[in-house]
Amino acid sequence: MIEKRLNVLRRELQDSKIDAIVIPLCDPHNSEYMADHWKKLQWISGFTGSAGTVVVTPDHAGLWSDSRYFIKGQKELEGTPFVFHKMGLVDKSTPLRWLIDHIVEGATVAMTADMWTQKQVEGYRDSLAEKDIRVSTEHDLISTIWEEDRPALPVEQLFIHDIKYACTSIDDKLSLIRQKMEAKGVAWHLITTLDDIAWTLNLRGRDVEFNPVFLAYLIVGHTESRLYIQDEKLTPEVIQHLSNANVVMKPYDEIDPDVAALTEPTLVNAADCNHALFSCLPAGVVQRGKTIPRWLKAVKTAGEIGHIANAMVKDGVALVHAFMWLEDHLGRQDITEADFVDQLAHFRSQQEGYYGESFSAIVGYNGNASSPHYRPLHGQSAQIQPSGILLCDSGGQYMDGTTDITRVIALSTPTDEIKRAYTLVLKGHISLDRARFPVGTTGGQLDVYARQPLWQHGMDFGHGTGHGVGYFLCVHEPPQGYAPGRTSRAMTALEPGMFSSNEPGYYETGQYGIRIENLVVVEEDDKEGFLKHRNLTLFPIDTTLIDRSLMTSIEIEWLNDYHSRVFAELSPHLEEVPKAWLASKCARF
Repeated sequence: MIEKRLNVLRRELQDSKIDAIVIPLCDPHNSEYMADHWKKLQWISGFTGSAGTVVVTPDHAGLWSDSRYFIKGQKELEGTPFVFHKMGLVDKSTPLRWLIDHIVEGATVAMTADMWTQKQVEGYRDSLAEKDIRVSTEHDLISTIWEEDRPALPVEQLFIHDIKYACTSIDDKLSLIRQKMEAKGVAWHLITTLDDIAWTLNLRGRDVEFNPVFLAYLIVGHTESRLYIQDEKLTPEVIQHLSNANVVMKPYDEIDPDVAALTEPTLVNAADCNHALFSCLPAGVVQRGKTIPRWLKAVKTAGEIGHIANAMVKDGVALVHAFMWLEDHLGRQDITEADFVDQLAHFRSQQEGYYGESFSAIVGYNGNASSPHYRPLHGQSAQIQPSGILLCDSGGQYMDGTTDITRVIALSTPTDEIKRAYTLVLKGHISLDRARFPVGTTGGQLDVYARQPLWQHGMDFGHGTGHGVGYFLCVHEPPQGYAPGRTSRAMTALEPGMFSSNEPGYYETGQYGIRIENLVVVEEDDKEGFLKHRNLTLFPIDTTLIDRSLMTSIEIEWLNDYHSRVFAELSPHLEEVPKAWLASKCARF
């Protein structure tokens, strides 16, 4: 099937006089997770990861992805005409670099206008122009050949995120945005990112798996705002909610002509706005800049943090029951990784305010855990045995918060190698958690805290140490996080109220994977001008995997204090048997 589709695409390239096409894993809103309608890269290549780029020429079909998908990508592309290219720390190859090295001068490269951001198109054009290679955005070749069985755009109805959870009204949020607009001297702000629109309007939807967002565009003006959305999504309650805030509702496909008609200064983020829409803006009105609500929502309010803390209690209770279930049934019945994914969702679903999982749970038994974004599926996952180790990375969406937690548990007596790796990861986790840092410190500066214990033993991991987390929104939420290099995440200064993951790891391909993840919020330190982290996640860390000889007294104290708090906060919500189970897991180390 993949080979047939690729052959059809190559015929379209030839007919259109195109020498190469670059296909991103994206939608017109620059989303990480997207509606099935936009999964063009998956359709043409078969790759199901959340990060990747495809390049197709008459004689080469390649897919590039980062270290999270080195194992998964090669496995999924096996038996297809596609070649997997490693990006990042292992291989510096990128799709753009490959095009420069392999496409002849005077060639034409196609980039579908609504699938690439304006900044991305400009970057490709500038780099390829040095070799006299032209970028064409006039063709949508995948849509041309993907007609049969292509999913329609979703039309699920929106719902209001109740003010008791949202904490800040739609009017107040629009007022905050307008204050920033006024300071920048713009009359309009074009917002294209789905989570920023959902946050601004206190609305949620079901258009995208795991993330409670909906397909829409938003233009905020000083007195009126315009929401571009399919009519089928609007309930009478939502219409009234928007009308009360003077938000005019217009059809989703009318955004282009309305943007073209703007005559006053308009703020737009070229790193998020797709090239097709950006090109509609009259040149004289464009003011490039950051998406305002992205930075507003990154700093959680005291009310939101209080709700998140409550969601963490519910999530911890669900995990107690899930891991108890695993212990009770392992060895007495067949349990696959996918079975445990189902149990995690089941026990979370028993909690008040549960909406769904925040991402596809990563449950990796032994060697499967060495792929950081491994996704077990029924019929394609390993059976968990009462030996070795199990990595579980999962999260829930609740009306009062989004969770994301990773734990590794021992299913039998661990080897010295695994205990050393686990302990070094834990030391890095504790080091980042305990960090005190001056105002203005970036996530990239703190990333080394989590890696230093591993580096001392010649070990490292290929992914970032942490990402921002939304508030009943996307589990991966920019702008902040902890990561190496000069990415925007690494270079964003941390502010009080920013909510992120702390998840160092270590992986031995085909043997095991280790990651320990909690969610932390930045808050002011006792010393003026300094900041610190407060850990919000509540679930025990497996102490049977720890090599005590590698731990300092301060680290052991941190672990004991953490377990005391976990037990104190979760135990009032548990009956006697699960309470006793939790007490055993939280015993002093």
